[in-house]
Amino acid sequence: MANTTRSQSGLDRRIDVLIGGGGFAGLALAIALRQGLGDSFKVVVADPALGRSHAGDARASAIAAAARRLFETIGVWDKVAGIAQPILDMVVTDSKLQDAVRPTYLTFGGEIAPGEPFAHMIENPALLEALIERARADGVELRAAAVTGFDAETDRIEVDLGNDGTVSAKLLVAADGARSALREAAGIRSVGWDYEQTGIVATVAHERDHQGRAEEHFLPAGPFAILPLKGNRSSIVWTEEKHEAERIVALPDGEFHAELERRFGLKLGEIEVAGPRHAYPLGLLMARSFIAPRLALVGDAAHVIHPIAGQGLNLGLRDVAALAETIADAARLGLDPGGPDVLERYQRWRRFDTAAMGAATDGLNRLFSNRSDALRIVRDVGLGLVDRVPALKGLFIREAAGLTGDVPRLLRGEAL
Repeated sequence: MANTTRSQSGLDRRIDVLIGGGGFAGLALAIALRQGLGDSFKVVVADPALGRSHAGDARASAIAAAARRLFETIGVWDKVAGIAQPILDMVVTDSKLQDAVRPTYLTFGGEIAPGEPFAHMIENPALLEALIERARADGVELRAAAVTGFDAETDRIEVDLGNDGTVSAKLLVAADGARSALREAAGIRSVGWDYEQTGIVATVAHERDHQGRAEEHFLPAGPFAILPLKGNRSSIVWTEEKHEAERIVALPDGEFHAELERRFGLKLGEIEVAGPRHAYPLGLLMARSFIAPRLALVGDAAHVIHPIAGQGLNLGLRDVAALAETIADAARLGLDPGGPDVLERYQRWRRFDTAAMGAATDGLNRLFSNRSDALRIVRDVGLGLVDRVPALKGLFIREAAGLTGDVPRLLRGEAL
């Protein structure tokens, strides 16, 4: 790799943390570090997608209470609170597609404390734009450039940004998604498997008010989730076996509507797909290490889990909160934020929680995405028992809210 430290782009060559990836995790980490450590701490986010429109993204995300506290603390939530829909109630049902009745086996109240919902739903483009706006206001440098290579040395990492030249940083953070090129370039191996399932995502407009209720309906092919959005709209995450999903997504609008209505039902009145429909392959991926010399993985670059519990984004934001706190603590002590001891602390903090969540979502998917009548009886009895034990339900709610275990400061709503 070339060792040049000059470029006509005007990019400052001296960087404390360079983040490769401008999605939710990368931007949130940059903002948290900049706010926590001040103007003298140089943070750059590099992603060729920065500046592109995200208007065609039909996805929405469940923001757990802990993640919401993080966004509140870094000054992002107030920009999106008006369009975020609180989840006030959660219902779990289990049946076959042809069954006339869908019995309810488990219900959750939506608050972890009076007036504090355990989660909100928000459409991805709005949240991403709010993060970009906050990052710019805080002086985070956003570069529409890709990390094309890097070379870790004893006291720094030299990072190639293509036409933007080479920069020197103390730490490179890989926040570049499930197919992370940075993870691969660092030689970090991963373990995982394809579920042979596809998630169909769309926004559905409906006649009646959902009243903040979310529903997870388990079908033999996988869960069909109805998640409330602002207005008479809901986001669906519809899991199907891969070959069946390909057939459904390719259907003409009228036939797609018929398949959707069979699963969605008419409890909210007439329904209509509002906007594009998309399909995403589902699988499990866990990086064998979350760190390498002068490099740390966060978000989907470190782990990808099944959407059955709606925890994918929230798991990534737990990485962000832990890494930001680890870096800030080290920097205030005059330590190298990219040093091996600092990175080991981050890895120890995150590995167990991530592995546990991956195992839980994998087990739930295998338990519920099958056609076994025997397993169906077992799981329905189990759901019914949980529904009758308030303490267990409360534990599940706090787990879903991200408020169990060793919770980083940002997720508790405390500044770094």
